[in-house]
Amino acid sequence: MKYLHTMVRVSDLDASLRFYCDYLGLYEVSRKDSEQGRFTLIFLAAPGDRERADREKTPCIELTYNWDPEEYQGGRNFGHLAFQVDNIYDTCEQLQAAGITINRPPRDGYMAFVRSPDNISIELLQAGEPLPAQEPWLSMANTGEW
Repeated sequence: MKYLHTMVRVSDLDASLRFYCDYLGLYEVSRKDSEQGRFTLIFLAAPGDRERADREKTPCIELTYNWDPEEYQGGRNFGHLAFQVDNIYDTCEQLQAAGITINRPPRDGYMAFVRSPDNISIELLQAGEPLPAQEPWLSMANTGEW
């Protein structure tokens, strides 16, 4: 068995691509528009998987954008997507500067949570050992659900 991808439905393709690509740093692996099915599929991978993605199918996030508007419920009941980052503090600082709420700050120097434009919970985990605790993260309270 081999893990292939996780699919999430998105309601605003441009906002989702900004979040996942511009802010989280993922890159587009492939895209398919289906006129008959009236949807677009976009597969995204992490930068660390770039070389592997060029040679084989790497684990991806599949963004499914249905051209006809639908209201999607939930988000937390989905669980979450998880990404390892080189520096949890730098990543959270960049996301916060882009206007993204840090729902669970990295008080422990290891783990944080944010939400996508479609309310998908995203876990960020520090690569290697936790970083030493530091402000403003150490004193920052949780915001909303994560």
